Amino acid sequence: MNTAPGRGPQVRVGLTGGIGSGKSTVATVLAGLGATLIDADAISRASTAANGLAIPAIRARFGDDFITAEGAMDRDRMRERVFADPAAKLALEALIHPIVRAEIDRQCAAMDGGVAVLDLPLLVESAAWRERADTIWVVDCPVETQVQRVMQRNGWPRAQVEAVLAAQASREQRLAVADVVIDNGDTSLDALKCQVEQRWTELRDRFGL
Repeated sequence: MNTAPGRGPQVRVGLTGGIGSGKSTVATVLAGLGATLIDADAISRASTAANGLAIPAIRARFGDDFITAEGAMDRDRMRERVFADPAAKLALEALIHPIVRAEIDRQCAAMDGGVAVLDLPLLVESAAWRERADTIWVVDCPVETQVQRVMQRNGWPRAQVEAVLAAQASREQRLAVADVVIDNGDTSLDALKCQVEQRWTELRDRFGL
C-alpha cells in the first residue's frame, strides 16, 4: 500500500485474466464501486496510435513497412510478425512496456488515495507488472469457456482463439499468483457482480480504506 505525503492511502489491485475470461466486465464493476481503472492495453494502444510515443522506436526497429500512412503501427502486420517470431514479440514489448509502466505510475501518482485497479493482461508474464500491485486478482473460467466466448464475440475460428491462448500465460500460471480469484465460469452477470462486490468489501476492510 502506498501513502504519498499529503495524500490518502492508495491500494493497487493488479487485475488480470485470459482472453474471454470476463476481465473487462469485472473492471467495469470495480469502477462502478469507486475504483480508478488504469487500463494497460489502452495506454499501449495510445502509444502505437498515430504519432504515439512508441512510433519512432517501432519504425527504427521494424522499419517503415510496419507503420501506416497515418503514422500508426500497422497492427495486422505486426500481429502476424510477433506470432511467427518470438524474438520480435520480445523486441516490441521492450519498446512499449516502459512507456506503459511510466504512464501507469504517473496516473497512480496523480490519485488522492483510494483503489487503483491496474488492468494488466500480461501481469503473470512480467515481474515488473506484479511488483506494482499490492494484491493480484485473477478472473478465471475454464479454457473451453474462453474459446466459446471469443468465437461468439469476435467471430474467430477456433484455431485463431487457441493460438491467442497459447501465447498467453496458462490458466494454471495465473491461478498460481492470485491473491483473489473471481470465478466467471458458469456464472450469471448478477452473480458475478455480487462476487466482485463481496471481494471489494473485503479489500477495503483488509487495507483500512
